[in-house]
Amino acid sequence: MTTFVLLVQSDCFASPLLADVRRFCLAALAQGHQIDHLFFYHQAVWAIAPSPDLPADEPDLVSALLADCQRWQVPLFYCATAAEKRGLLQARAGFTLAGLTEFASRLSNRKLVQF
Repeated sequence: MTTFVLLVQSDCFASPLLADVRRFCLAALAQGHQIDHLFFYHQAVWAIAPSPDLPADEPDLVSALLADCQRWQVPLFYCATAAEKRGLLQARAGFTLAGLTEFASRLSNRKLVQF
């Protein structure tokens, strides 16, 4: 059994990235693996915005991922510095502020998957 850490770096609204993340998590968990946490970095921190203004025909993949991770008991962290640089001073409920040091310290004996 493998324990994964998922590093999400790309813009979550410019592509179906979060759908890919959810599919990976579902497949890994179905095979008996574990997901230690997801870490949102660089452009991906836009996902923490408390009230995104999505077009009516676009699914809210962030809310779906939040619900899944809550059900799976997988924490969602975001980079404090990346968020601050983008003016994101508040986060959507379900995301936890973290730094790169905490991210790096949680990588021990885990496989890193980048999105």
